[in-house]
Amino acid sequence: MASITNRPLGAGFSATRILSDLVAMIAGWNDARITRKALSALTNRELDDLGLSRGDIEDIVAGRHVR
Repeated sequence: MASITNRPLGAGFSATRILSDLVAMIAGWNDARITRKALSALTNRELDDLGLSRGDIEDIVAGRHVR
């Protein structure tokens, strides 16, 4: 007996996509953590040389900082 469906191949639940999204989310979190740690380790003078202040760090990590 044959079965016919209108559902395209690969539609619906995809464990590969979920895993891929999870890995991307973890990688993004880790990149933000490393950036925050590196910028926080700089002195106020070094941040000023870059044109930044301590208050800019979270904006930079979140991708909201505009020059």
